[in-house]
Amino acid sequence: MKKTPVTKPRKIGEMAKEYRFDYSKAKPNRFASRMKDAPLVAVIDPDVAIVFTTAEQVNNALRALISAMPPK
Repeated sequence: MKKTPVTKPRKIGEMAKEYRFDYSKAKPNRFASRMKDAPLVAVIDPDVAIVFTTAEQVNNALRALISAMPPK
């Protein structure tokens, strides 16, 4: 029976070498221009989703809240 090699335990917070990223070889995201006008998605809790069932209702409530806030 073959023995598997024993790996040294890593320190807490230390990444394995296969997860280290060489940023000098990074390229710009070629899909970024497509996402420029894409809608931003926010996840709301289930109890809020019961009250606000459409995106329009959520936006109207947020706009009302923004208008009620004091200016900075």
